[in-house]
Amino acid sequence: MSRPLRILQSAPLPRPTTNPYIVMLCRSLAERPDLDLLHFSWRTALLSRFDVFHAHWPEILVSGAGPLKAAVRQALFVGFLAKLLLLRIPVVRTVHNLDVPPGLCTVQRLLLRLFDRLTVLRIHISDATPVQPGKECVTILHGHYRDWFSSFPPSPAVSGQLTYFGLIRPYKNVDGLLDAFAQTRPDEGLRLMVAGKPGSDPQALIERLDGDPRVASILRYLTDAELVQVVTAAELVVLPYREMHNSGAALAALSLDRPVLVPANETNRLLQQEAGTGWVHTYNGSLTPEILVNALHSTRTARAGHSPDLSRRGWARAGSEHVEAYRLALRLARG
Repeated sequence: MSRPLRILQSAPLPRPTTNPYIVMLCRSLAERPDLDLLHFSWRTALLSRFDVFHAHWPEILVSGAGPLKAAVRQALFVGFLAKLLLLRIPVVRTVHNLDVPPGLCTVQRLLLRLFDRLTVLRIHISDATPVQPGKECVTILHGHYRDWFSSFPPSPAVSGQLTYFGLIRPYKNVDGLLDAFAQTRPDEGLRLMVAGKPGSDPQALIERLDGDPRVASILRYLTDAELVQVVTAAELVVLPYREMHNSGAALAALSLDRPVLVPANETNRLLQQEAGTGWVHTYNGSLTPEILVNALHSTRTARAGHSPDLSRRGWARAGSEHVEAYRLALRLARG
């Protein structure tokens, strides 16, 4: 019997604030007898032996809190790139975002371009992720959150309750949601919950939220138990992002059996087909009060009492597919 593959993940040992996607992926991989999983530290990356490096958000490896820490990480990253190149260790990268994050300096962008050249295989977590010419890729769908949230008691859905949850950033268009909600009529019986940590200057948002007695808010990170309570209290979860791809929030809501309203795009069209009738509602253009009201009415009539179909998104399946992806990456590197 051949030895297990040694895979170095780009994420360190999970902490309470670690992205649940990373935690669930690492759990599924750790259960595999044919795989030896390593978590990232610079010591492990530079001194340990491994067969494949699996990256998620590589920009984290060249960034830091302050110029000095960023410079140290960039120097370490150069050494790490040299090791990957000299030892011909293949790089697998999960494509979480379509674009490079804004605000990176010239050195960071250069290092990430060099890293991209060493990437032999990309993992798409949505069928709608575009394929880059000349880049090998496989699709392994983003897993569901049903097991992650299963130990927390849900709330009963509140009639007329709309909910936004997640980090509050400009591209997520919470302002657009507040504008549309403010134009709904009081006699329509709607309420709005905005839950999540805002950006660096939340005062303008706080003033807007305080101006409508129908709007409630929790402006901080939510614990998992709180998130389950907030999401399951919703009759409809509204995620009005200006740009949306691989939305973990939409999957979290569906995993908790709550329908979502999201912008119309290819990713959400496929999710709509996958989940089944009545679970994913889409809109074109700007969010309006009519869209909110019509989507809420549609959720009440379209669902047939079943849960959304997320059968393609089990984590045991994802673990097996990742192992096959690592083996493919080794073949590509050797070929």
